[in-house]
Amino acid sequence: MKNKNGVVIYVGKAKILRNRVRSYFIGSHDGKTQTLVSQIEDFEYIITSSNIEALILEMNLIKKYEPKYNVLLKDDKSYPYLKITNEEHPRLIITRKVKKDGGRYFGPYPNAMSANETKKLLDRLYPLRKCRTLPDRVCLYYHIGQCVAPCEFPVSQEKNKELVQGIQRFLNNGHQEIRANLEEKMHAASEDLNFERAKELRDQIKHIDDVMQKQKMTATDGTDRDVFAYAYDKGWMCVQVFFIRQGKLIERDVSIFPFYQNPEEDFLTFVGQFYWEDAHIKPKEIIVPPSESTEDMRKMLEIKVLEPKRGEKKELLNLATQNAEAALKERFDLIERDEERTVRAVEKLGEALDIDPPYRIEAFDNSNIQGTNPVSAMVAFEDGKPFKKDYRKYRVKEVQGPDDYTSMKEVIRRRYLRLLREEAPLPDLVLVDGGKGQLSAAISVLQDELNLPLPVAGMAKDDKHKTSQLFIGESAKPVHLARDSHAFYLLQRVQDEVHRFAISFHRQTRGKNAFSSILDDVSGIGEKRKRKLLRHFGSMKKMKEATLEEFKQASIPEQVAKEVMRKLEDA
Repeated sequence: MKNKNGVVIYVGKAKILRNRVRSYFIGSHDGKTQTLVSQIEDFEYIITSSNIEALILEMNLIKKYEPKYNVLLKDDKSYPYLKITNEEHPRLIITRKVKKDGGRYFGPYPNAMSANETKKLLDRLYPLRKCRTLPDRVCLYYHIGQCVAPCEFPVSQEKNKELVQGIQRFLNNGHQEIRANLEEKMHAASEDLNFERAKELRDQIKHIDDVMQKQKMTATDGTDRDVFAYAYDKGWMCVQVFFIRQGKLIERDVSIFPFYQNPEEDFLTFVGQFYWEDAHIKPKEIIVPPSESTEDMRKMLEIKVLEPKRGEKKELLNLATQNAEAALKERFDLIERDEERTVRAVEKLGEALDIDPPYRIEAFDNSNIQGTNPVSAMVAFEDGKPFKKDYRKYRVKEVQGPDDYTSMKEVIRRRYLRLLREEAPLPDLVLVDGGKGQLSAAISVLQDELNLPLPVAGMAKDDKHKTSQLFIGESAKPVHLARDSHAFYLLQRVQDEVHRFAISFHRQTRGKNAFSSILDDVSGIGEKRKRKLLRHFGSMKKMKEATLEEFKQASIPEQVAKEVMRKLEDA
């Protein structure tokens, strides 16, 4: 499905496409589906030979186009894994990216602190090398007994293999055996009166207890599995994922999102994206609620997919389902409130301006101090929320002195000329921070120069620098918004954000230029010598009065010092 700009806004699949498409346009729908349907201007379809082929194509297209109404897993959750690298002298590291590089991965650890604590413990027990590249001499890790130091001492492959196997055994539910072994060594050290060694072993045992007691539930078979369950209501879905590693429930993942297809189909898409292109490591098996799509899931993931009817696994599934229902119920009010503040506020703003809902807003502001270091900034809002990926900064190039209107023209021209060249999507509304002058400057560029009939509005402020008025169009028609309305609050957020972004960029630019002086024009004077001179003399005035001998005392070469003195005399 595409909007008026030809941008893909939704990708779906169906066995009977005609029925699926018709369902969007007949009968009653909730607000979010009505919003989707109101933006559809065109359709494109692709015929596939099987359900699994359609599912894979759907996920590829979602990844390619990132449609705003699809389940995108936009929060980009990535969990830490413990990894034993595939190197001559392997390392134990924490990583959030899983690659097919021959390394051994363990996890995920949704609690990053748990991953760090586990690694610290394993570093004490199994001293694999720590440095990414081998240094010339041993480091602190060797001296504290956490590295075998292959940089300076020969370490056999047998030794490395022994350490790696120990780590694997520990992470594959063998910590009890290792704990018992350490306890035995601790008692032996104590009997030999080697109390310092006994204390070290006691501390290691305590670390094992501290890390491993954080596990919440235990299954008897010790299998790695993920448990998926979902609940849905009023067009929203919550998916819970329980991560079970070595038979222990280590953490869970919660995702809440709107859905537009059959709940089972969107759940299938979610699970597919969860493991798509190694986003998460596939366990030995996953547990899911009974569904007609389970066979497709098996073919797609190529792992064991279970639909338990009774027993321990069914209890896990029930627990995940209860959590999904509880999470959806708890967060539904928050979701509704967020919708009221964002998407519905956008729609109300569109009604007030008498334009289509401005789901994409771009706002501009200028910043300078008496014309010095003039800059501009642009912020983007999508569906009433900041879209920081598209924020832009501009150094004003063509304007001399404090000329707000010409600065606005230059920046508007640069922004939308670029969008036209790149054939990129245009915003639904352009906002400029300022009154009728800035509004007129923006309209003159967009409509007269670029022939872009985009809605443009100006945001004026009162003497307390608060949003006070909104003007739209060439006539600068005032638009009245209730001060307590969500549309007005949205306008305030946009204006405050673009002002903040512009001011911070101006301060950054001014800070960089603060050190510029006539010394920059002297050959042989770089940033270090300039700072050295300012520290030595304290001010440009004292530097101007200084003798050649005083410059030499500041460790400045004679020829360079003479050039500095000549520049200062001419200044």
